[in-house]
Amino acid sequence: MSEDSRTDDRLTLTRAVPRLPALDLERARRFYSECLGLDPVDRRPGGLLYRIGDTEFVVFQSTGASPGTFTQMALEVENLEAAVSELRRRGVVFEEVDSPGFRTENGIAEIEGNYPSKGARGERAAWFHDSEGNLLGMGQPLH
Repeated sequence: MSEDSRTDDRLTLTRAVPRLPALDLERARRFYSECLGLDPVDRRPGGLLYRIGDTEFVVFQSTGASPGTFTQMALEVENLEAAVSELRRRGVVFEEVDSPGFRTENGIAEIEGNYPSKGARGERAAWFHDSEGNLLGMGQPLH
């Protein structure tokens, strides 16, 4: 293969779009609308497309349930305590974690360090499950 032909075959990734499974798509739509204030920007049979800023994610009809044992998507907020308080008011239950080196207090954990490119010294984070068992994180970078 010549050098010129290899450049034509290179993989070019343009962006990533998370996909979250839902056993009940209508129940998931209500959760994202009522709890997070998000409405789909587009729909197709078996799928809902959401947009937050420049990021998109899809909730799709699935025959399998999410294990909900790891963070599947994270949302950034400017004021984590206010966001947690508001979501609790809307019926969202936050996870409490108490393990070596990692502990939440009132649903919020202080996490040391962050990715250098984010320019933050750490972050505060909280986790909750959506109506379909997907584990979502919410974080606030600490500058």
